[in-house]
Amino acid sequence: MDVKLKCIECDKSFDGGAINRCVCGGLLDAVPDLESLRGVVSKELFDKRIGSREFPYTSGVWRFRELVNPIVLDKDIVSKSEGNTFLYSHQRVREYTGISNIVLKHEGENPTGSFKDRGMTSGISEAKRLGMNAVACASTGNTSASMAAYASLAGLRSIVFIPEGMIAFGKLSQALAYGAKVLQVNGNFDDAMSLVQESAEELGMYLLNSINPWRIEGQKTIIFELVQQFKWEPPDWIIVPAGNLGNTAAFGKAFYELVELELIDSIPRIASIQASGANPFYGLWKNNLKELEAVENPETIATAIKIGNPVSWKKALRAIKLTCGVVEQVTDQEIMDAKAIVDASGIGCEPASAASVAGAKKLMEAGVIDPKERVACVITGNILKDPDATINYHLSRLDGIFSRFANKPTVIKPTLEAVKREVG
Repeated sequence: MDVKLKCIECDKSFDGGAINRCVCGGLLDAVPDLESLRGVVSKELFDKRIGSREFPYTSGVWRFRELVNPIVLDKDIVSKSEGNTFLYSHQRVREYTGISNIVLKHEGENPTGSFKDRGMTSGISEAKRLGMNAVACASTGNTSASMAAYASLAGLRSIVFIPEGMIAFGKLSQALAYGAKVLQVNGNFDDAMSLVQESAEELGMYLLNSINPWRIEGQKTIIFELVQQFKWEPPDWIIVPAGNLGNTAAFGKAFYELVELELIDSIPRIASIQASGANPFYGLWKNNLKELEAVENPETIATAIKIGNPVSWKKALRAIKLTCGVVEQVTDQEIMDAKAIVDASGIGCEPASAASVAGAKKLMEAGVIDPKERVACVITGNILKDPDATINYHLSRLDGIFSRFANKPTVIKPTLEAVKREVG
């Protein structure tokens, strides 16, 4: 089997290597030879691997290895049995959104607590296959946590560029604990992203942001697995938080390949949801612009999507067009209220994850989503990624946000009578 790296701008192809951009500056797709995969991959093959104890099929990514990286050998695969994340359905979420058939796919159940592990197992495995010694990324938190963990597992050096003071401690602690060299950049994420690209090229580090085509290949498996969980009959909508737009890009590519290989008959619509304070992709789509206009100083409590100049916007726009999708924005108030509902349902998520649920509610109320359609919201990160946001919401300490669903702790005297008064 063969895989080419192909430019999305000029169609120039490359045989591979440690490259993320074409000579023309365009982003690259990892393009498998789909013709050679016909008759090789099937629903039955992928279903047979569910629950396997054989490496690497314990992974919800490598279960689909032919569609992720068919040229990597077992010896180079670096896996923590990522994927295999659950679909949740809860009455609170149904009532809050007004959608009777809504489920949440919880990518926070991955080993380091976010969907990034799917892309990272693919990216780190390719780095190992290529014989790289060091990997690097810019991050608002989850990418750094994931890369540090997988790099350490692979025996590779990891260098993380983070915007100083703009990363939740739950995420920063992971990067430090897993042994990454953490560089705090005086600036925002977009400044860190520019610097890591320059540094990686100059110093020979393998860049593992979503600009890396192999990251996207791993993240496609969110869709592969979700469709498999739906018994190969996709829902009507896939709703996903949107920051650097790697997932939106990956989801479109996944659906294209599934249809081409006749594994599904229809393509769901993708709704890409941005925070209103970090919404360049929404502005592009809403105003039908030809080029993305960056948001210079993005601001949102949802730090994982606090990105003003997403590198994957062209791939993401392709995905929205392919799926007849939409782009929406939600406020921090809407994000935190939706998070409170998800949390109180026993599911839990970090703020950025709740953008998908907030977006589902908003799109239903606008008449874009029919309340009876089947909707799958992607929950991208674990609740413990940003505990400060959760605590401060329930203590009503978030500036500009009304804690509509606050669950404040109560101080009592150490007596049974005090307990009876509170508990009843």
